[in-house]
Amino acid sequence: MKVIIICLAIIVVPIIIKAIWVGIATKHNGDFESEKADIMARRDFLIDKVMTSPQKLIDEMPAIVGPQFQGEWALYSCSMLSAALVNTTLIYDEDREANIARIDSLIQMVMSPELRAYDRERWGEDPLETLDGKESHVSYLSHLAWMIGGYKRIGGGDKYDGLYHRLCETMNRRILDSPNMNLPTYPGECVYVPDMLVAIVALTIYSQQYEGKYYSTVFQWIDEAKHQWIDKDTGMLASFLPDEREGMYGEAPIKGSYSALSCYYLTFIDEEFAQDQYVRLKTSFLQKHPITGFKEYHDRRCWLGMDIDAGPIICNLSPTGTAFAVGSVTYFEDWALRKKLLKTGELAGTTWRSGGKSHYLLADVALVGEAIMLAMRTAVEWELTTTPPD
Repeated sequence: MKVIIICLAIIVVPIIIKAIWVGIATKHNGDFESEKADIMARRDFLIDKVMTSPQKLIDEMPAIVGPQFQGEWALYSCSMLSAALVNTTLIYDEDREANIARIDSLIQMVMSPELRAYDRERWGEDPLETLDGKESHVSYLSHLAWMIGGYKRIGGGDKYDGLYHRLCETMNRRILDSPNMNLPTYPGECVYVPDMLVAIVALTIYSQQYEGKYYSTVFQWIDEAKHQWIDKDTGMLASFLPDEREGMYGEAPIKGSYSALSCYYLTFIDEEFAQDQYVRLKTSFLQKHPITGFKEYHDRRCWLGMDIDAGPIICNLSPTGTAFAVGSVTYFEDWALRKKLLKTGELAGTTWRSGGKSHYLLADVALVGEAIMLAMRTAVEWELTTTPPD
């Protein structure tokens, strides 16, 4: 009997401690004002960790994922921190000049040869030295353009205007020259729709800033998306598309991680479409029990597994999908659900506070996840919603 009690204690006590920890760590969660101290503490942690030398940032990414993903994750860490800095500037209306300078530094990091290397290796040419060429480079170029758009959105000057014009002209030309208005992230691979959406986001923001220059491309792409690239079972935008127009879009899997990220990007482009996709995302992927979060697979259960996109799946839940979904949940002010998702994040991540800074302990393994979560939990409208022409 004594052995049984000891065994039960070993199991139950850590659960109780964790429950208490989660309760304390999330007690102020609710809206931007009540969370301000925590948001700013996480921002300061990311500023210290991400804003370093390009190679040191790459080295922060786990070596086990390989050079390509180390480069991608470093790029995402910079772009998501940049988005979070724009968001917090718009939400709290403070630290504007400091945040402009910080985004400037992040842009410089992304432009460095070290952070361009992963894309250069896959395409066999440098993305910034071949803007007059035909190869895609869509993921790298679009994130850089998005960051410059954010820099300008909060009052950055014309320092990057020449590059900004060229980046958006290049992406627009390559999109229109492609067979189906989509560009592959890498040669010989399918189109990853969330990667493609970053380009449409960048063109949207640019058009808002420059008299609607590329709206026709943006609206044409969205129209194609609504009529050609919707999954018949879920009503969600496709996760993957073939590089050519020919193909059976419905056969590609619809994934929670991709769908959640696409929903977030759509909030920059077409709020009505984003709202529709958000409702469908909750219908097909939201799970409320035993833990609230978003699933990776809408059509099958996976209580324990590993997915290349989602990471470790536990109780059906997609860590990446749940994190990305926080963006749409926040944007559409679904505060009750957001509070539950942040509790799930705390349960999985465990916040550590030290020296006025905060981060999930998981950030010590995957820094990019911390940057993503901060961008998602501060997601707000950057500009008036665009309206398609008559």
